[in-house]
Amino acid sequence: MHNATYQERRGQIEHYFDRTAVAAWAKLTSDAPVGRIRASVRAGRDRMRSTLLSWLGEDLRGKRILDAGCGTGALAVEAARRGAKVVAIDLSPTLVHLARERIPHDVAHLVQFESGDMLDPALGCFDHVVAMDSIIHYQTEDAVQALAQLADRTSGSIVFTFAPRTPLLAAMISVGRWFPRGDRAPWLEPMAEERIARLMSTHSALQGWGCARSQRVSSGFYTSQAMEWLRT
Repeated sequence: MHNATYQERRGQIEHYFDRTAVAAWAKLTSDAPVGRIRASVRAGRDRMRSTLLSWLGEDLRGKRILDAGCGTGALAVEAARRGAKVVAIDLSPTLVHLARERIPHDVAHLVQFESGDMLDPALGCFDHVVAMDSIIHYQTEDAVQALAQLADRTSGSIVFTFAPRTPLLAAMISVGRWFPRGDRAPWLEPMAEERIARLMSTHSALQGWGCARSQRVSSGFYTSQAMEWLRT
């Protein structure tokens, strides 16, 4: 699935996170002091990361995991500490370089960092795929198609997040679109949980998969919905 809308948005995301937002993202994902708004986002992301990891389980020895959209590598590190072998990939070479610099020595041998497309078949097959806040900028159909491609190479579970449709999020997106294009992030594409579930349950490549659970995390300016899909 490499249609025009997916490719265009992928290019926007890569440009933003590899150039415009590197310094802000590096600070947000560190322990450095941040303002109230970014502190709420940091707290929300920490809660979401913990949620997704709890769904994977405490003992991941012998498991191969794809961290699709790894950013600066926090989730990959925690999965490796549970014994997993992790392929951590992100569109931004700069963020991947930062992730390599930050990784603790005791788990460095368990994490393979890559920059590129999370859908690349050359990455191989996995027991679990985690896509935390990495499909939130794509249209619902493109996001589902991406998840279907990942499912083709996954034997256990796919856990992912999306931006749920809420009045607050809709207002924030509307305001954000007034900023100059060069200064703003690729806007979120809010998704309805029921529509995602329907599209996934009827997708030919996702037959034999089912939704196991769903959970929303809200923290100030961070609102994200997690879903877990399992092979049935």
